[in-house]
Amino acid sequence: MQPIHSLHDFFARSGAEVHLYHLGRRVESCDLATLAAFEAGELAWPAPWRGQARLGLVFRLGEVRDPLIWFLALPLDEQGHLVPAPRDAFVHRLLETLGRSVSAVGREHGDAVDNLMKDNPLAFTPALPFQAILHARASRDLGLPASQHLEPAEAYLSGQQEVDWRALGLQGLADFAVRMDDGASRALAARLPDLPDEVLASLCYCLEHVAIDDDLARALRQRGEAAADAGDIEGFCACVRAMGGASAAIAGPWFDALLDDPGASGPDLLAAIAGRGWTHLEHGERLPRFLTRLAEQPEVDFTALVRDLALVPRLRLPVLMTLREATEDSAIGRRLAELSR
Repeated sequence: MQPIHSLHDFFARSGAEVHLYHLGRRVESCDLATLAAFEAGELAWPAPWRGQARLGLVFRLGEVRDPLIWFLALPLDEQGHLVPAPRDAFVHRLLETLGRSVSAVGREHGDAVDNLMKDNPLAFTPALPFQAILHARASRDLGLPASQHLEPAEAYLSGQQEVDWRALGLQGLADFAVRMDDGASRALAARLPDLPDEVLASLCYCLEHVAIDDDLARALRQRGEAAADAGDIEGFCACVRAMGGASAAIAGPWFDALLDDPGASGPDLLAAIAGRGWTHLEHGERLPRFLTRLAEQPEVDFTALVRDLALVPRLRLPVLMTLREATEDSAIGRRLAELSR
């Protein structure tokens, strides 16, 4: 029998029904082949966040029918590859807990496996919107019904029924975002201009994790621009974050317009683009413009943000080339000179 060296080995050998999710920049499904290649050192983690590969693992093990959930943050090296020692320690602890009987896990092992998250240095607690979206995605992927909060959220966001928005739960908004079809998206786009600011903010925390169609993206831009005109920075940045899942044809021009405006390119906007709209930075002109605006903000931790972006495999080379090609008298060049003193 082959020894178990990795998380992927454990799940493959245990026969668990497992669903894997990114929990770093955005809650998205991740296939087990990605985890296997990452743990084997063949792949840099595709969606790093603050030097970690943040994972949500939802699985059923043995006779235990209620899904278990693990939140793990695996440390990455400077190239975005796994630092193996913490993972190895966790796998060792896991095998010690199960007595190495991973192929015959019974109901009595369920609590023991779940309890591995207690006092675990790799465990973390995601922000509430991340938890809500993970629950919504996992319920859908496991063929389970959405939460009881979905129905009032649908009724309110479609405009079909008067519902006190204060009674809407974050889980209902998350279920709505994850299960949103074309009809629901069109109804939401029409409703968006009239949503209270509080509902908009919570809804955008959920929309930033899903793909959105062009009509909804246009409505988000209009609402975001209205928020900016009113001095509502929170609402403005919420719409920018939600635009991360929009097409390049809609998100790109708005991001370009914002980055062209020194007055708009404050720390909150830059953080929103880097955190949720990073896929739209894979652009020959937009990325240098973004990094320039970043360098112009003295209160921003330029090194930390650049390092985090450079860990994204598809952005690593463009980021490094932009830094290398910066002239001494440019904002980026001056920032780099300060760092080298």
